[in-house]
Amino acid sequence: MSAAACIFCKIIKGDIPSFRLFENEKVFAFLDIQPLSRGHALVIPKFHGAKLTDIPDEDLLDILPVAKKIAKASGASDFNILQNNGRIAHQVVDHVHFHMIPKPNEEEGMTIGWPSQESDMDKLKALHEDIKSKIEADQ
Repeated sequence: MSAAACIFCKIIKGDIPSFRLFENEKVFAFLDIQPLSRGHALVIPKFHGAKLTDIPDEDLLDILPVAKKIAKASGASDFNILQNNGRIAHQVVDHVHFHMIPKPNEEEGMTIGWPSQESDMDKLKALHEDIKSKIEADQ
């Protein structure tokens, strides 16, 4: 999807109204219009990219501090920070976005299933070595 067709890019430009909470040269934050709980907000880079891997590092640096400010300002003592990449990972809008979702009680906010699996330690060791070598090669 092009930036011109992107709903979040249109919100950043002001073509679509939003309940803006914060804006600087790299980040835009606004209330989610389909919230899971009171104070549910989206924090997005102004740089258009569908997935986290599409965004330059320098455009991500302010994201978590802004999410932290919003969490504090909303009064949330318990909350989730969520960021999805791709349809099967539950991403709906193809523009990187981070959700700050207050969790005021068991019913409101985000619910999570965590289907953890037992690990084969030899396979886990091989995976560790593979990922670590790729990270080191990328530095």
